[in-house]
Amino acid sequence: MKLDVIKLDAGKAGEVDLNDAIFGLEPRADILHRVVRWQRAKAQAGTHSVLGRSDVSYSTKKIYRQKGTGGARHGSKKAPIFRKGGVYKGPTPRSHAFDLPKKVRALGLKHALSAKAAAGKLVVLDSADMAEAKTAMLAKAVNDLGWKKVLIIDGAEVNENFAAAARNLDGVDVLPSMGANVYDILKRDTLVITKAGVEALEARLA
Repeated sequence: MKLDVIKLDAGKAGEVDLNDAIFGLEPRADILHRVVRWQRAKAQAGTHSVLGRSDVSYSTKKIYRQKGTGGARHGSKKAPIFRKGGVYKGPTPRSHAFDLPKKVRALGLKHALSAKAAAGKLVVLDSADMAEAKTAMLAKAVNDLGWKKVLIIDGAEVNENFAAAARNLDGVDVLPSMGANVYDILKRDTLVITKAGVEALEARLA
């Protein structure tokens, strides 16, 4: 698959030949769904917590006599039936993460890249370098190119000036190639990959 390479000023910078085994697959929603679920579960804090019977503070004395009250028999104020009593089998802090094979994760990333390419939402950028960290300059370039919600993936490292300029721009996110992931790719409308990023991704997924 061949794709035009552009510069930040929208000028052309040649062509790039993309690997069909990575960018030319037929996107499968089931694989993308599995990987996104794995990512979101891993990111979930799992800090939910409630007080159980052993956690609430009350006397252990029997609250009233067993017989003769005309009511139900109770032995503890900590029972879940009472106000401010302990919760029965409530949520406790835990990890929501689960295992997903590396091959499925890699396949998910390939399908996410292929989905953007198939939808015509994949752009190859010559380089994401800036001489100065000027947010206004980058904002104008992004606006002229018509990018709204965009993810820019660079090579092994992101240019410091470019990252600093993009930091204050709403809807513009920058990641190194190792940070490329299915959720962030699918979340944005446009995927922009630098030539160095394409090489790094192809080396990573080959």
